[in-house]
Amino acid sequence: MRGAGAILAEDGIWHGGDLATARALFPEAPQPWVDLSTGINPIPYPLPALPLSLWTRLPGADDEAALITAARAAYRVPAHAGIVAAPGTQILIELLPRLLPSGPVAILGPTYAEHGHAWRKAGYAVAETAAPAEAAATVVVVNPNNPDGRLLSRGELTSLAAHCAADGGLLVIDEAFADFTPEASIVPELPPATIVLRSFGKTYGLAGLRLGFAIGAPEPMAKLKAALGPWSVAGPALHVGAAALSDAGWLAETGRERARDSARLDALLAPHGRIVGGTTLFRLLETPEAAALFARLGQHGIYVRRFQNAPDRLRFGLPGDEAEWSRLRAALTLDAPEASPPA
Repeated sequence: MRGAGAILAEDGIWHGGDLATARALFPEAPQPWVDLSTGINPIPYPLPALPLSLWTRLPGADDEAALITAARAAYRVPAHAGIVAAPGTQILIELLPRLLPSGPVAILGPTYAEHGHAWRKAGYAVAETAAPAEAAATVVVVNPNNPDGRLLSRGELTSLAAHCAADGGLLVIDEAFADFTPEASIVPELPPATIVLRSFGKTYGLAGLRLGFAIGAPEPMAKLKAALGPWSVAGPALHVGAAALSDAGWLAETGRERARDSARLDALLAPHGRIVGGTTLFRLLETPEAAALFARLGQHGIYVRRFQNAPDRLRFGLPGDEAEWSRLRAALTLDAPEASPPA
């Protein structure tokens, strides 16, 4: 069935979070669905009170400045670097190819497929590479990686940035899942010819807010901001983002809680295959029974992420409450009836 296991966009790339597809695949599944197909924090940041004026006027320069100040502190952006807010990192991924005139691009993969797709759409020759040493002048790295959590050290990234700068290219580092591993971020020592992307919605559990950031040298940041145009981030997103990014206590406690949850998920998944990676917000399971396990879970109303190019792997997000944990545990019991994969 088209799109089985994930959103299948017009470009053929699967994404998680499409419960309409889940319902079509498993129409008899119990409700409500437990959606574990994304890497979004299931326990979101508590929304502050939102003044009505945020909805009735255009976003103000002061509101944007407050968000940028909070983001600079939260991401430890050095004084010499620029930072741009956008309505999600996806639009920034689409805009990055405008910063370079031409040349080959290497994507350290397998990884989030939208990076390669954006550069190909812009006319670049794109190759997926398994090692930074094979890189082209322009290199894209997701760090920590999605879906396996692969992590390059700061030293590796700094060396790779020097290579890109020497060849007139660009190093793009997508740190969408770096909030709970701040020691891995390259932002505090941002090398030349490097742009870092940071996602707000995943860690703070507010993906629908659509907020993300690009961090880099002032000139390319000015180009990105010009491409985005005025009022690119909605007023409520500016307000919520500034409050959440200023709340270091919430982030620290949430990191500890989600780490406990990911360890709990590991214990549930271990009897069903090999855990081959992940981050605090998701785990990656490898098993030859992936298709049957996907079907079993779907018939129990639990939706997980499967992959076009890795049929033996499933990615599990974190359940959000004890009811969801109980449903997952019941569906994973070894004596559960075997299920046939969906067509």
